[in-house]
Parts: sequence; structure tokens; C-alpha cells
Amino acid sequence: MSSPSSDSQRAITFEELFKRDYGSAKIGVFGCGCWFYWDQFPGLKERLISHQQYFEDELRALGVEVVSGGLVDNSQMAFQTGDMFRREGIDFLMCYVSTYAMSSTVLPVVQRAGVPLLMISLQPTKAMDYANGTTFMQLEHDNATSLPEICNALRRSNIEPVGMVVGTLRDDPKAWGRIADWVKVARTYATVRNARIGVMGHVYEGMLDMNTDPTMFDAHFGLHCEHMELDDLALLVDQVTERELARKLDEIHALFDFPEPGSDPIAGPAKPEDVRWAAQVACGLDRLFDDFDLTALSYYYRGLNGNAYERLGSTFIVGSSLLTGRGFPVAGELDIKNCLAMLMVDRLEAGGSFAEIHPCDFDNDIILVGHDGPHHVGVSEGRPVLRGLSVYHGKRGFGVGVEFQLKVGPITLFSLSQTYDGRFRFVVAEGESLAGPIPPTGNTNTRGRFAPDVGTFIENWSLEGPTHHFALGVGHIAHQIENLARCWGIECVNVTDPAYRRPQYIRR
Repeated sequence: MSSPSSDSQRAITFEELFKRDYGSAKIGVFGCGCWFYWDQFPGLKERLISHQQYFEDELRALGVEVVSGGLVDNSQMAFQTGDMFRREGIDFLMCYVSTYAMSSTVLPVVQRAGVPLLMISLQPTKAMDYANGTTFMQLEHDNATSLPEICNALRRSNIEPVGMVVGTLRDDPKAWGRIADWVKVARTYATVRNARIGVMGHVYEGMLDMNTDPTMFDAHFGLHCEHMELDDLALLVDQVTERELARKLDEIHALFDFPEPGSDPIAGPAKPEDVRWAAQVACGLDRLFDDFDLTALSYYYRGLNGNAYERLGSTFIVGSSLLTGRGFPVAGELDIKNCLAMLMVDRLEAGGSFAEIHPCDFDNDIILVGHDGPHHVGVSEGRPVLRGLSVYHGKRGFGVGVEFQLKVGPITLFSLSQTYDGRFRFVVAEGESLAGPIPPTGNTNTRGRFAPDVGTFIENWSLEGPTHHFALGVGHIAHQIENLARCWGIECVNVTDPAYRRPQYIRR
């Protein structure tokens, strides 16, 4: 996905800013069957192939590239098909179980493909026509027969399918809804394993939860962390043309409102000169993403005595919010883990705004969740606003801040954390974004309600050891995040699941 361009002169609308393609994935699909049925039941193989072709066409309609391995009916063909998938560089694998098939027609494919496997078992109809039933008909409906055998062979080979969908090929919204979810997971997995995340600066001093080893992201997720300096951005900001700058100012005014000051003495009107500087830095960030072919960026610069880099480092919020809203997440305070979480939530089409826990409202049983920027402006409730900030609390510098709350309705929190032994871990929670006032501080805040009550939720969430930052998304997507975790073999805990129980801790 290419980064946004700023060289057009036509005025842009709010809708155009966030109309986007979420990318695709290359999914390998193979059917499986038994070669000795074909001579016994003429026409059966062709019938099964037609069912698989229908499935593949429906997958393509969901926006992915399908690499078909055809119907694999013997072990020799399984080796060849697995090698073909590896040469094609597929991101994800689906085994369409066509009829009874020996596990030797599946295992070699999965071993050689080397990507997450989803098992698919879709009968052609909801039930056989018993009165007119034949062995041919039974074999055509034997999609589930070999599932235990296949899963046993995979487990004995230390391979775990990421999931399984059982249902019917047609007229089954539940099954196809789950398959659509898996397509989003496959797309997200493909994006992450090919991502380039910029790392600029150092972690906000003292935040021990965010310290991490960038090599572990390369090792576990297949992405690349690209180290860079503020010097790289400073050079690009200096090269911004008046045409680019005018275009970016048009974008800012098309997107943001500029309200009158509220009750916070440090949050006043956004000064034109500060907005112009924010627009220039935003143009430089666009160029940075282009020049380094970045998918996402994590950054932090402490600053000192108002030096030039302090002025530059304190002016990321507007440009980063625009980029994040277009699917190029930017995480402050150099939180690489949350940057990656934001990318995952975005590709699940749920936003992924930079957030942390803010004050509780025990009267209304809610907690405010938000941050001082940057944010995913594509999922705001109404138009976001810009306020001038004379102080960035906890940071040096001044400028403009982005303020809004997430869309009213279901929301999900997603933290990518690490354990004592360095393993990555997902912590998620589902709740509701409620309408109501937020403080006019130039920061985002969302009024979140989480089960069973605000106090218990915070206890449960915190005791699972998440980072204090998390990706805040719209919709209830915990099940998709859990499925994504299975692609990497990562533990995932949902603290708002009705079955959730606090862990029993054992001192190491």
C-alpha cells in the first residue's frame, strides 16, 4: 500500500480522506480426496472440483488473491502442491476437505507451505436426500469424515491448525461470516509479516513496560524494524513545497473543527502559525513514509531548551493522526508493541487509536480511555477538533493537539505485551463507547464501559500485565484478535469474557 500523496490541488473532502483499500492476502486453497473413488464413482471428482471452485470464487469476492492447488488425492501430489505454495509465497492456507481423504494427502502440503492453516468443511447441502440416497451422494457429503484423522496427523507433527469452519457451502451466513473474519485475519497476518516499522528515537524514559528488543519483532512476526533519526525527517520537512503545504492545510481544514477555548487554561485556540508548522511536518512525515517504504512508525524525542528537534518532535500529532487514519499507524513514546497492535486493529477494519487508561467515573460506572496523540481520526464520533496547547503534559514543547472520542457503540481494547521470559502476549477486552461529555483538553477521551464494573475491570485488566498503552478499536473484535494470536502461537486472554478468571500467580 502506498503512502498518501500531497501534490493534488483539488480540495479534498472528509470522506475522500478515509476512503481506502485495506489490502489483500495471498491465500492458498487445496482440496483433498481419495484417488481410488474416481474409477468407482464416475463424475464424483468433477463434482467435488466444482464445489471447490465455487468456494474459491466466493473467497475472491471477499477481496483476496487465491492460489489454487486443485484437488489433491495422493501423497505424491501433496508434496508437489506444498512445494508450489511455497514457491508462490502464499500468506495463508485453507484446506477445503472435499470428501473423505487420507491424512497423507494433507500433511505434506501444510509442512511445505509453512503458513497458518485453516480447515474448511462445507457440505454441498444441509443434509442428504435420504429417500434417494446413494453412496455417490454420501461421498459428496463426506466433508467432515476425515477431520479427526487429519487433525491427529497434524498434531503428531507438531502442527496446530489455527481454526476450522464446519457448515454448508451455500445458504450458511454463520459459516461464511466466520470465513470472512478469517479473511480479515489472513490479510492482517500478511500485512504484519511484510511490514516495515520505523523506529525513531528512544522509549519515553522510565516506562519499563515499553522497553523491548526490536529484533524479537523481526524474529516472531517476520516484519522489519527500520531504525532512523530525526535528521531524516528534518531534511524532508525542509524540502516541503508551498504547493504541498497548501494541500495539507486544505486536508486539515476539511477534517478538523477549531472550537473556542474550554475550561482548560493550557488548551486555547489553535494558532495559525502552529497549524501551518504542523501541516509542514505532516508533509515531511508523508515523504518519510514514502522514502523508507514504511508501514508504520514509532517515535519519541525528549527535547531540550526549545531546540530545533524539540520543536520538530513535538509536532507529530496532526500529521501522525492523518497517517494513522489512512492505515499507516504512528505510535508515540516509541511504543513499538502498541504500534504493531494499532496496525493489526486497523487491518481488521476496526481503527486502532493510541490510548491508555484515564480517570474513572464511578458515578456512571465508566472509565475514560484516550491519550495525547496521535490518534486514528477515521473512527471518531463526529469531526475531531484541533486545540492549541501551551503545554504538552509530561513532554516538552507546545503546539496543537487532536481531540475527539471514538464512535458510540461496541469497542475493543488490545494490548500487545511481553512476559518475564520475553514471550509476546495479547490482552483484550470488549466494552461499549457511550455518548457524553469529555474534557476539553486537546486529547482524545472515550467514555468506556466494561464488564462487570469499572473497578473490577481495571483490576482484571491491570493484573494481566498489559502495557499501559493499547490499541482502541471500534466493534467487538476479540474473537478476530484471538484467531490472529493463533497464527503466531501467541497466548491471548480476554478479561471481559464471561468465563474469565484471574490467574493464580506462582513466584518464579
